[in-house]
Amino acid sequence: MGFFDVHAHLTHPDLRQDINGVLARAREAGLTRVVSNGLNYADNKAVAELAAEHSMVRPAYGLYPVDAVLPQMLAAGISYPREADPESPEDVASWIREEGQDAIAIGEIGLDGHWVPKEFWDRQEAVLKLFLDLSEDLEVPVILHSRKRERRTFELLQERGIRRANFHCFSSRVKLGLQITAAGYYLSIPANARRAENFAALLRKAPRERLLLETDCPYLSPDRDTLPVNEPASVRRTAEFAAELWSEPLPFVMEQFADNYRALFGEDAA
Repeated sequence: MGFFDVHAHLTHPDLRQDINGVLARAREAGLTRVVSNGLNYADNKAVAELAAEHSMVRPAYGLYPVDAVLPQMLAAGISYPREADPESPEDVASWIREEGQDAIAIGEIGLDGHWVPKEFWDRQEAVLKLFLDLSEDLEVPVILHSRKRERRTFELLQERGIRRANFHCFSSRVKLGLQITAAGYYLSIPANARRAENFAALLRKAPRERLLLETDCPYLSPDRDTLPVNEPASVRRTAEFAAELWSEPLPFVMEQFADNYRALFGEDAA
């Protein structure tokens, strides 16, 4: 039994340049699985290569919600800080279907109302539906980005009959988070939970059997002064925080999270 990180970006340059050290520190912290999420076609291929090199890395392939409508945004003169060229969502989905049979999940996918103007939301939803259907075809769960569009993301899951899903870094109201977990979906809590009341409240109030651990590394560090670049090893801090909030010993908390990981992804976190 070990810890896991269900939402990392190990292909990010801040982590990829020292990937052996990053994974070594993860193992030292007790991690046995790190799910590296792809953002676009090039990143999905990089995730696949990384997973082939390191057995503790599990690949999730997807299309970031901004990338999903990036061609339309750029055509409209709206800039976005992405170095990769705009890609066809259909081409990305086709690659996953043909080359991504090792995927543990489809992710990162979803909706974004922070970076994406409202006029592109219909197209963004159409792309999400494409990838939700793909997840059903491949019989794997989805890992969701839902910033500023959490309720609509939830509605689309129910409309499409999706049963296995994790909302990563859920940042909306706790009440909605409880509705999401009551529907059978999962919420992954990032490593900055101790200094973010929304995440702390979810740890306190959400059903324990519907919670997972994540970092979103290299982002969302638990301590920006001592750890400016976040790493998967930080999930141990979240588990320790959960143990405090639940008044339970750490081994009990580890077992609960491991059971949750197994229930969603169909494999042991060991």
